[in-house]
Amino acid sequence: MAVAIGGGVGGAALAALVLRERWSRSESERRRLAGELNRRLSELFSLQELSYILSESLELERIVEQVVRYAMRFLDARGALIALAGHDSDSEELTIGGAEGTLAELRGRTVAYDDPGLVVRSLGRERLEVQGPPAGPVELLRGISASAAAAVPLRAHGVVVGSLVVTDPRGGAFPAEDVRLLSTVATHAAVALANARFFEIVRRGKDQWETAFDALSEGIAVVDEAGRVRRANRALASLLGTTVAQVAGEDLGGQLLGDSRALAELLATARREERPLPLVVRSEQLQKVVRLTGARIPTEQNIVVLIEDVTDQQAMETQLIQSEKLAAVGQLVSGVAHELNNPLTSIAGLSELLLEQKELGEKDRDHLRVVHEQAERAGQIVRNLLTFARKAPAERGLVDLNDVVQRTLVLMSYDLKLKNITIDKNLARNLPPVLGDRHALQQVALNLLTNAAHAVAQNPPDERRVIRVTTGVGERVRLVVQDSGPGIPDDVVPHLFTPFFTTKEPGQGTGLGLSITYSIVQSHGGQITLERDANGAPSRGATFVVELPAASGDATALAPAREPLQERGLAKRNILLVDDDPAVRRLVKALFGREGHAVDVARNPQQAIDMARARGYDLILADGQASVRGKLFIEALVEARPALRERTLVATGDIRQGTEETLARLGLRYVRKPFNLRDLLDEAARVWDGRAES
Repeated sequence: MAVAIGGGVGGAALAALVLRERWSRSESERRRLAGELNRRLSELFSLQELSYILSESLELERIVEQVVRYAMRFLDARGALIALAGHDSDSEELTIGGAEGTLAELRGRTVAYDDPGLVVRSLGRERLEVQGPPAGPVELLRGISASAAAAVPLRAHGVVVGSLVVTDPRGGAFPAEDVRLLSTVATHAAVALANARFFEIVRRGKDQWETAFDALSEGIAVVDEAGRVRRANRALASLLGTTVAQVAGEDLGGQLLGDSRALAELLATARREERPLPLVVRSEQLQKVVRLTGARIPTEQNIVVLIEDVTDQQAMETQLIQSEKLAAVGQLVSGVAHELNNPLTSIAGLSELLLEQKELGEKDRDHLRVVHEQAERAGQIVRNLLTFARKAPAERGLVDLNDVVQRTLVLMSYDLKLKNITIDKNLARNLPPVLGDRHALQQVALNLLTNAAHAVAQNPPDERRVIRVTTGVGERVRLVVQDSGPGIPDDVVPHLFTPFFTTKEPGQGTGLGLSITYSIVQSHGGQITLERDANGAPSRGATFVVELPAASGDATALAPAREPLQERGLAKRNILLVDDDPAVRRLVKALFGREGHAVDVARNPQQAIDMARARGYDLILADGQASVRGKLFIEALVEARPALRERTLVATGDIRQGTEETLARLGLRYVRKPFNLRDLLDEAARVWDGRAES
């Protein structure tokens, strides 16, 4: 029994020993597992903490900073960095977006993709790479090393956004669990960085879109199905004279046009995803012309409406159309001016010659005076059209504005007397001269006085018909023409100087008078205005004020004396006339023949050249349009006989651009058709005198 008991005791001890060893191993495993669990829980809490921090912000710099800091803490390392890839595929460099510890000095550095270090190489890896003892130092970047390093590519949504590198663990090497934790951190970081980058791209695009939206000079509005503005840019708010905030929620059609139905068809067409025709309409509210176009926003019922202020554009288009009309008028006038001026020259000239006959009866003289006046009137109409259709060459000289007024009133005296119009003159003494074209300035005075006469002629019989003409000088030389007529209506004032605009009955006016006057005054450096009262309204009747710069002292000193022909005795001259119009030839022969001069007539320009070679002429009077063998006669004449340049006088009713250039190049003088007989004689005298003025 003792042996059995002893054996039993020994077996129990052995069993107890075995149990103790098992319990010890179990306790050790339990402690290990508890430690592992605690470590995992710690990692989990740390990752959760990192996730919270990363979710708090979408700012790229803050995310990079937090990931680097937590990676160092988790792995108990001395240094960490994140290298960020470029935003686009064309980028050739990495950027060290964040760095801590021993690598802090690398923050902000750019690294070329051909760098041999681990930072760049890790971008092309699929998984984490660990390097260190016993292999030796790890090259991170060219010239920069660490004793040990772990690098993992940051990949999210199939895109590599960068690389996370941790260096120099305090234990000398990276345990497997640290490597696993680093991979988990990299996964979270990659997603956060990718989202931050996408957010940055979206934010930048939004900023660019909003900047462009507000920077556009055209108005833009996003309107809903009811036509209310959901969003507007500054240009639209400025057009409406309000703020962007006040435009939102308002009916676009009502704000722009005063009627919301005006936009209905355009919005409906755009909503059907059809391309609506632009709507061009005048906004009475804005006093502007606007062009509206619209397009539907994809996946929405909202419509983007583009609003353009085309007021100036329409004015320019109108001006262009007007210019094209004027060009057509110019071509027409250029084509007929020569044919019109020849008969007008002969009618006006021969009637003027007959009026000088003393034996002419008074009744016949009155008839001839009407013929002469109507010929002058027709010539003036042609000159008006020519002046308006093209810029005629300016004859600059000193002009006495008082003399211009006096001559114009003498010209109009008969018509003024018939209409019972009284002229009240107040012409300033010692009025300084102006530098300009005497004929053009006389046309200004004639146009203003003619309009004034037409206005006062509308007065009732019991009202006086008075035109006041005043000259004076202040800063400029002034000419004021005021009438006692009914005045100019407000709706007519903006169109006063518009070509072809007239309030007269058909056949009574061309609508060119004030437009030509305006052009002439401007070409002389002056201005013409309609005088208004203190309240800004036109004064009683109509008062036009012309202001012109006075001639400088130098111009006055250099002004040549003009000695009229009739005050000088002249020798008998030989004259060659080159003109294909028989009536003009008759007039010229009668005029110069009366003075005792001999006039030879060439049947054609070629004969004229031959006659000029064979005989010396004191004056060659040639029609400016005459041509020989495809060349202007005057040009062919000067080429054949250069010495005749100083004795040649050109008669023309239309100075074309090419003709004008030719006359200037050849240095030839000219007289305009239909010419005044006295002016023609004066010009001929200046040719003979050698003191020609152009």
